Amino acid sequence: MTTKREQNWKYVIITMLFLGWSLGNFDRFIVNFAILDISKEFHLNGSLTGIVLSSFFAGYALMQIPGGWLADRFGYRKVIITAVFLWSIFTILTGAAWSFASIIIIRFLFGIGEGGYFPSASKGITNWFPHNERSRAMSIMLTSATIMGVVAPIVGTQLMQLLGWRQIFYIVGVIGLLLSVAFFFLVKEKQQPKQMKIEADLKVKAPLKDVLKTPMIWKLFIAYFSIYAVNWGLNSWMPTYLANVKGLNLTEVGVYSAIPPFVGIFAMLCSGYILDRLPEGKDKLIAAIFALMAGVFLLLMAISPNLVLFIIFQSAVTVFLSFNIILITSVPLKILPEAVVGTANGFINTGAQFAGVLTPMLIGFLVDATGGSYNAAFIMLICFTILCAGALFMIRQKKHLSVVQTSTVK
Repeated sequence: MTTKREQNWKYVIITMLFLGWSLGNFDRFIVNFAILDISKEFHLNGSLTGIVLSSFFAGYALMQIPGGWLADRFGYRKVIITAVFLWSIFTILTGAAWSFASIIIIRFLFGIGEGGYFPSASKGITNWFPHNERSRAMSIMLTSATIMGVVAPIVGTQLMQLLGWRQIFYIVGVIGLLLSVAFFFLVKEKQQPKQMKIEADLKVKAPLKDVLKTPMIWKLFIAYFSIYAVNWGLNSWMPTYLANVKGLNLTEVGVYSAIPPFVGIFAMLCSGYILDRLPEGKDKLIAAIFALMAGVFLLLMAISPNLVLFIIFQSAVTVFLSFNIILITSVPLKILPEAVVGTANGFINTGAQFAGVLTPMLIGFLVDATGGSYNAAFIMLICFTILCAGALFMIRQKKHLSVVQTSTVK
């Protein structure tokens, strides 16, 4: 492959990563609306509903580090194709669930199947994009999540009312199987002969061990856990909150739920552009301040006197979260050698997915324990923004992880 073709092929790669992440996120968002009918059909209270919403993330979290290691060991292409195929099968099986126990097991296995996608995609971006384009590339891929945050509430809820919640999962599963075939033919590994020996040596030296010795990676892990505790807390429970507390019907829930993610599309893209131009150090300071600002607007959400202000404040939270998400996921792409990027981002993303396991369940328990009030849930989310800010403020980067020695990033 010539250099010219390689330069062009990176756009094919980011397009495919974008499409794959779009499909995966559509399922994650649509289940938050389908849960309204699922809870009725299976007679679930708030606590059991929270367990259903968390079950996917339990499997997803467990697969992050293995998925990253597999991508580093065997190449990101094989892991991504396998992930898209498996999660498509379990999407179809979600529509066939027949009981509370069955949907828990299916969603858990769904998470296992999808878990290798993000760390492998991170390695794919590092493989194809130069250092000064990686934040933008990551922001393009992750923008698919915010776009699906707009599409799922509007399109998904309308289709759900027309076809039923089960049929939505059948349709998305079939689309995923077709996409896995497209990945097989279009996604390639960029060969870098000069680095092959270095990467092979690193694989022998247990990259995960080096990653776990890096204080900066642990701080990013905590920050990502915290920011996604807020993110998944809002995404998973806002439809139920708007329906039960604000009294909206399913169509209204879909429309109002789409507004913050629509704002997030622009926030994600702008964040990637800005981060590629910020000097190292200032980016993390700004992210810490933005985390605190997100906490302020969460408080304003909790006490907002009307729905319009509530959605405006939630949109502001989305903007601040977007910057932090792009920062945290792109830092390893810029400071670590390619041979350990999959493992590193897999480990960091484990924090986000543990948040996805815990937060929906905790909110369900808090709502049940307080007689249907969401005040305690908002307080918990605000505490997470403070924890995120603290982790980012504590990052002091002295050296990068080199390709010939273990981590010395402080």
